[in-house]
Amino acid sequence: MAITPGAPVTREAAAADEAGTAAQMPWPSERRGWFALFVIVLTMFITFFDSTVFAMLAEKMKGSFGLSDTALGFLLGPASVVAFVFVGIPLSRLVDIYPRKLVLAGGIAVVGVITALGGLAQSFSQLIGTRLFVGAGGAAHGPGSYSLLADAFRPMRLPLVFALVQVGFVFGSSLGTWGGGQLIAWTDTMPERIDFLGLEIFSWQLILLIIGAPGLVAAILFLMVREPPRRLPPGTNRLVPPDAPLGRKLLAFTGLDALRAINARGAVYWPLFFALAMSAIESQGLPAWRVPFITRTYGWTADEIGNLLGPLIFVASICGILAGGVFVSWMNRKYIDGNIRACAIIFTCTTIFAIAAPLMPTGELALTCMALTSFCGLAGAPAQNAAIQRIAPNEMRGQVTAFYLFMFTFFGAMGSFVIGTVSDVIVGDPAKLWEALLIVAGAFMPLATIFMWRAIKPYGEEVARLQERGL
Repeated sequence: MAITPGAPVTREAAAADEAGTAAQMPWPSERRGWFALFVIVLTMFITFFDSTVFAMLAEKMKGSFGLSDTALGFLLGPASVVAFVFVGIPLSRLVDIYPRKLVLAGGIAVVGVITALGGLAQSFSQLIGTRLFVGAGGAAHGPGSYSLLADAFRPMRLPLVFALVQVGFVFGSSLGTWGGGQLIAWTDTMPERIDFLGLEIFSWQLILLIIGAPGLVAAILFLMVREPPRRLPPGTNRLVPPDAPLGRKLLAFTGLDALRAINARGAVYWPLFFALAMSAIESQGLPAWRVPFITRTYGWTADEIGNLLGPLIFVASICGILAGGVFVSWMNRKYIDGNIRACAIIFTCTTIFAIAAPLMPTGELALTCMALTSFCGLAGAPAQNAAIQRIAPNEMRGQVTAFYLFMFTFFGAMGSFVIGTVSDVIVGDPAKLWEALLIVAGAFMPLATIFMWRAIKPYGEEVARLQERGL
């Protein structure tokens, strides 16, 4: 941009000049970007494979440690995110200022090691302790992955790239369901307690030792990723000047700056955040209780559930990604608020299937409804992520994304605890777990849908405002 000699340099002119400088930066090799994407997808696969298999061990853990449904729900959910509350936002700040591949490598290494240590736990409290650190280790994966990929690929590639990221979730969840059933059937052939490295453990704990090891492989692969240069205008990613006082630098790690930015546009952000939180209570709480629900209600075994649910979830998820991509693209061509308008329609369908699942007369129909909720969830997930990336300020995108993902992670983890508590306190009969699922789905999914519909107008207005500024 040319500036008249002697004229004062305005903030707008400087910003435009910096934007032009950023636009002239050469893009890194796409071959390196595809390798980074491969490692990120592999890491997501490992993460969701592990969490799915861990959830399938619910009945084993309940019997071995003599747990109530409330205690089991806490183990399956909140125990893994308590540490996230304290380290999730600070770690997302590290994503904004340090090489993202190092943050991501450290995170998945911690997840793998601590998952394996759960296989050596001698008590329920020790097992809870391992889940605390698993949550901490995975806290920066979402913000770090999205940030790295946004600098590794041209904007026109990002819709495809973000859709491919979901492949890790699809394969991890579906193969985790099938693989978990096979691993449980394998350990059922062993004595209830076995000796391992001088310790007496339950035979099912061998599964945790096995699924933890691949995390170290992913960590090594992350170290081989070529870190792409950040494509932000000079200085815009410096949320805090280098010469700022130490106290100000530490304050930046609390996420208060990002929270102020979110609150300044609260009309657009908060409905999206609350919609995600309410839906996560059901959508992330339900998978942890799928096996207990089908077992108690229809009398199926874990391997029978895995043999049917695994393929169902896989097919439904792949179809969800494809159908969702087509539907969201069509909505975006017609509406400026297409991302959120599409999500509102998808949330409506999800609500119907989530409420219908526990009411089904057969296990096959119940699992089919659960698969359809996965179909809808994968159809809407890329649009939700794209919507947040579209409106988040560049200089604090990592922390804004972390807050958004926190709503998903924290409330999603609380979902299993909420279902367990409803089962114990309101229903009062473990054999009627289906009533607890129905109550939770009927209470939270309609709220999520209402919030998403209310987000359409303010989101469209925010996108229009950004377009007027050339952003």
